[in-house]
Amino acid sequence: MKRINVVGSSGSGKSTFSRQLAEALACPYLEMDAMFWKANWQGTSDEEFYTKLEKALNQETWVLDGNYNRTRTIKWAKVDTVIWIDYSLLRTVYQAIKRALYRSITKQELWENTGNVETVRKSFFSKDSMILWTLTNYQKIRSRYLNVFADPQYQHINFIRISSPKMAKAYLKNIAESKP
Repeated sequence: MKRINVVGSSGSGKSTFSRQLAEALACPYLEMDAMFWKANWQGTSDEEFYTKLEKALNQETWVLDGNYNRTRTIKWAKVDTVIWIDYSLLRTVYQAIKRALYRSITKQELWENTGNVETVRKSFFSKDSMILWTLTNYQKIRSRYLNVFADPQYQHINFIRISSPKMAKAYLKNIAESKP
């Protein structure tokens, strides 16, 4: 396991898991959202995003956090493992709400030098709400990964499905204990 992509619905805990996995493996943690988002919630063009992603993945080892389905051919060209954080809808929405409240209260900048912060209004009362996005896209994302995991085109990739926080904790503990 040298090049890992952690995927899952928004709010599933991809970032937390990815950071912990990268630390356990002593390899770079790469966050797709940090590559995509600019100041004032402006996204990058696909051309710029793909260039940033290709440059970031031009390393021997990494843990990449994020879906961005349109980037699959780039990020999975070198990937050897894909870990799917597949918690229940209830658990995922709970985590998304908890995260949104925490970030709204603390005004934590999400990605360095962007000034982007979550607000109660954006999180709970906006059509751009990540909570709403999670609710409306959860099943679509699950279906996508169920299909991808079964697709012979990707048989060279080691797919791991983690379906509970307990399973995630055990997986990370196993990685940490198996290090020389």
